[in-house]
Order: sequence, then C-alpha cells, then structure tokens
Amino acid sequence: MRSASIGRRPVARLLPAAVAVTALVLAGAPCAGAAPVTQAATSTAPTALTGAQLSASWTGPLSTRGRYIVDANGNRFKLQAGNWSGAQGTWEGSGDVNDPANNQAGQVSHNIPLGLDRKPIAQILADFHALGINSIRLPFANALIHDTGTVPDSAVAANPQLKGMTPLQVYDAVVAALTGDGFAVILNNHTTSYRFCCGLDGNERWNSGQTTQQWEDDWLFMVNRYKNNKRVVGADLRNEVRRDTLDDPNWGMGDSHDEYAAFEEAGNKILQADPDMLIIMEGINWQGIPTAITPHSRPMLTPVANLSNTLINSGKLVYSAHFYAYTGPANSGATSGLGVTSDPRYEDFTPDQLAQVVNQEALFVTQSGQHFTAPVWVSEFGAAGRGSTDTKEQAWFDNFTDILVKNDTDFSIWPLVGWTDANGNPQDNWALLSYDTTGKRLGMEDPGDWRATDWNKLVDAPSTTGQIPQVNHWNMLDLDFGDQDVSSRMLAQGDWSAGNRKGNCPDTQRLVGLGRSDSRGLCTDAGEPATTGGPFTTVTDERYVTEGDWAAGYNKLQCPDNTYAVGYSVNKNAMAALLCAPSARTLPTAGHDVWFDHADNRPTSGGSNASDWAPGYYKGQCADNEYVAGVAYTWNWNDGGVPDALLCRPLS
Repeated sequence: MRSASIGRRPVARLLPAAVAVTALVLAGAPCAGAAPVTQAATSTAPTALTGAQLSASWTGPLSTRGRYIVDANGNRFKLQAGNWSGAQGTWEGSGDVNDPANNQAGQVSHNIPLGLDRKPIAQILADFHALGINSIRLPFANALIHDTGTVPDSAVAANPQLKGMTPLQVYDAVVAALTGDGFAVILNNHTTSYRFCCGLDGNERWNSGQTTQQWEDDWLFMVNRYKNNKRVVGADLRNEVRRDTLDDPNWGMGDSHDEYAAFEEAGNKILQADPDMLIIMEGINWQGIPTAITPHSRPMLTPVANLSNTLINSGKLVYSAHFYAYTGPANSGATSGLGVTSDPRYEDFTPDQLAQVVNQEALFVTQSGQHFTAPVWVSEFGAAGRGSTDTKEQAWFDNFTDILVKNDTDFSIWPLVGWTDANGNPQDNWALLSYDTTGKRLGMEDPGDWRATDWNKLVDAPSTTGQIPQVNHWNMLDLDFGDQDVSSRMLAQGDWSAGNRKGNCPDTQRLVGLGRSDSRGLCTDAGEPATTGGPFTTVTDERYVTEGDWAAGYNKLQCPDNTYAVGYSVNKNAMAALLCAPSARTLPTAGHDVWFDHADNRPTSGGSNASDWAPGYYKGQCADNEYVAGVAYTWNWNDGGVPDALLCRPLS
C-alpha cells in the first residue's frame, strides 16, 4: 500500500535486500520472460466490457501454466486489476479514528471499501468496467474478521441495503456484487489492525500483533467463507512484509520471522481447505535500517532465485511485487528525518536501468522451465494524477507501464476509489475514481488527468490470449530446518521416517536431483509415470540393490524395481531413507551413475538448468526423461553420509 503522505510525498516504507544497486543498474538486458508484444500507446478510453460480457469471457477457478494464469478452460486470464481499498482501515495511528484529519487523505472508510457512502455499488462497478479492468484486489484487516460492531449508517448512505451490517458482512456483500458482475476477486490480507499501512505501524509481518497460528486460522476462515464462489480466485497472503523496530523478516532461516516458511505453510493449508485458490506471495518489502552506515534493501523476489516455494499443487503459485517511483531497491521512500539515504529511487533510473532493476527484483521469475517459474503479478503500483506537478514520477509511470506492456505482466493499480472535497478536487489524487458526497464522479478519463494515456496504453496493450499449453514443473525441496511435506497423499498418512527431516515431492512429481550437504532436492513432473495407487515403500538399507553394485564401497539406498523416488529423509545432512512410489508401467532397470562429489553433474538442457536450487553445494540431477532409482553415500573420508551419486534410469 502507498503510505500516508507528508505534503505530496509518501513517508518511508521499509523493506528487505540482497543485491547491490550498482549491480542492478549496470546492465540493460531485456526482462526475462518478455512476451512478443508491441506497445500501443493511445489516449482513447480503454476497451470496456459490461458485467455480462466479462462474466461470459472467463470461467473460474484460476490456475497457472508456467508464467501465465489461466481459467478453468486453460485460456489465459491476465489480471488487469485495481485495488479497492478501505476494509484494511484508513486510520493513521493517532487521535480520534472518526476524525478525517487522522485518516489517510482525510477519508474515513469505517473499515469497509471506500465509496459506499457516496454511490450505489452497481454504479461503482460500472465505473470499474469503464476502466478496462477484470479483477479486484480487495484488502482486509485481520481485525475485520473479529469485529462484531456494525458500520455507521452514514458509511453506507448510498447503499441502504448494507445498513446494520458488520464490516465483514459489508465485505461479503461487496465480494458478491463484484463476482456477480464478472470480476475476479483476490482476497488480500493487508493489515492486522485497522491502522493504515505502512512503515513502523504494527502491521509489518503476518505475525505482527497476532500469532502465526491466528493468521493461518483467519485465512482458513476467509477461504472457507468464499470457497463456493469460484470467482473468488486468490489468497494474497500478506501485504508488504518488512522490518519492525527491532527485527527483519527473512527468507529461509527457519525462525519465527521466516516469510518463506510461513507463506508456504499457510498456502498449503489453504489449498487443503480449497484446492481451487491461487496462492499469491509477495517477497520481502524491506530489510535493514535505512542509514548510510547500516545495511538496508528491498529484496522483493530476489531470494526466490535460490529458494522458491513448493505447494501441494504446482499450478497454484503466483508471486507478486510492488513498485512506486519514490522508493528504490535500497531507498525506503523517506524524504525527511530518519530513513533518508542517498540511494537512488526507481524514478532516478533511466528506462533501461529501470527495466533491469524490475527484472532483477521480480520479472526474472517468469523465465520458463526453472524451479521458481511462476506468474508475477505487480499487485501495487501507481502515481499521483490530477494536479500533480511531479515530472520525475510522471516519467517513471510512463517508463514503468512500458515495462508492464513489453513483458505482458499482470498488474493491479493502487487505488481505485477516493473522495472529492467540497471544491470538487480529489482528496487522494492517486485514486482513479473519486466521488463527492452526492455521488458525482471525477474519473481518470475525465479531462485533466495526465495518467490516462499511460493507463489506456497499458490496459489495451496486445497480450498473449487463448489456450496456454500445459508445462512441465521443477520444484524445490528444502530440508534445511525441518520437514517439507508437499504431498497431499503423505500428509494424510503417518511419519514415514521418524526422527529424521523429510521431503516429499508433490503427488504429481518425482525426485530428480539432490544437493550435497545442504539437504536440498529437486522434483519434476516431466514425463511423469502414473502411479498404481498402491503403497509407497520406505527404503533404509541395501536390500533392493539387485542389479549389481553400481557404487562399490559406498552405502546405497535403492528403490525396488518398478518404483521411483518421490522423497528422501536426512539425519543432520546424512541420508537416512528414500520414499519410493510404485509405477503403473514397467520401468527399465538399466541406468547410469551421476556422481557429484567433486562438482555439479546436471543436464546441459532442461531440468531447471539455468537456476541454482542448492547454492554453494554440488548438485546431482538426472535428465528430464529419467528417474532417481537410488542414492549412494559414504561415511569415509569425512563425507558424513551426504549424497555423492544418483542412480538414474530411463522412464522408458
């Protein structure tokens, strides 16, 4: 969320990092995964669909195929979205919550989507259609779920049917109206309390002001509440995870601040409750203290390059990122006081530099065939419109929308709805639609808003449409700090390797690679043989080494014939067991060794070969048309029982 303003500029928002700005801006290579589309700038109004037309244009639920989101028929569904804010709260943290002076842009939302006091919801949705959008990111606070108070009648004056409702019941009605009019709705857990985001506001992490368990329980409540509505398509797990006063969030350290682990756990619990939901994960928005002498940065999705998430359904993960002109890869966005640094802002970069930075921090994820491959949704971006004289921000908005067009990127602008004051001026000139107390609209398409040209260029840009082919997946397993069980089948069963850390591939995938000494693994469904549905086999010794000693002098774990490895367990970093699944067809028993005790041994093509899923350690990996039949290891030479070789056999 764009933070509260000082003058015309938002105050600091804090994030995480791992990349030097100089490294980000030197190269000018095009963004990875760029679609072959051309820019089509226009100042005419965007192509708009009526509610009936939008409803007929797609079928829920949504899923993913490689870098694209698709509908239930396999057709590309590009998220062309806007943020309808308000239900996350607008109070800025001090004074009377009902005093406009203490609320963002003087707008008191009463913790429901803005504008319901000013215009009937059907007319608001008609204005959304006119913008050319097809989906809505709908923020909410955890407080909304537990709020038993009713909203003031004045907060829903233009929608009297909502009088006497709690904020959650109003949220229900908004969801029903949106989906009934054809929009896809993405639920977004924006804040814990009703305090307007961001900075040090008590909403920094998913477990700020609440436990991780409570956060997960709230998500399950929301998912179960809307699970029968297949136009409620996604769970955007948390907005802008960032440092609090004392501590940073991290990606993969295994502690209570580990966003990677928390998001994956919550995502898999949601998919168990509702297998149809997209799971949307933002990266870390800020790490460190922004001073000249302390490390600080905005890593966003950069950690995903070496540690990506694996869900029990590989077709449900979407990553997201936020970009605003006044922030930067290592700039908090502050303009005065604590947090001001000399680090460049996104608006300071040339177009080529900006494209490179956006690629480094987000769009690289759309590369095909990698362990991290997924759609990227830029779920927040925006700029001050009518009345703004900030030429640097305006140039940035033009350049940034060019990047979104070139890369055919899913997007959601912040925000959709605001108010106009007694003089007819927007109170929040970032809003695309502003309403006065009588419901009169001042929209971005009305004369005087410089953003219209760039917005229309974006929503009407050529993009990939129609059927998207099925893709192969490669997904990581990470046993650094505990189990990673992403098999629905195994989650429903007991502990197959008691006392050891275990990793199980998703049900449609098999093990294809292992790292040496780091307990990382790689799964794939490339050429996946169907299972018989019979029992899996846990292998802890050499009883199934029946076709000769393929690693003389080494300990070996080998699956029975006609089975293939789908999981493994370790004790410390030493091999403890293999989990083997039965094949529905006869599998060849001839194979070859893949040794990786002195160097990487990976296929030269395919197999997520352009990405490092076990950084700093040697990796062994079978080819895409092979399966892991066995693992060799030794306790000699201080090897410590870590894997040294794979037995790879062809699938046919």
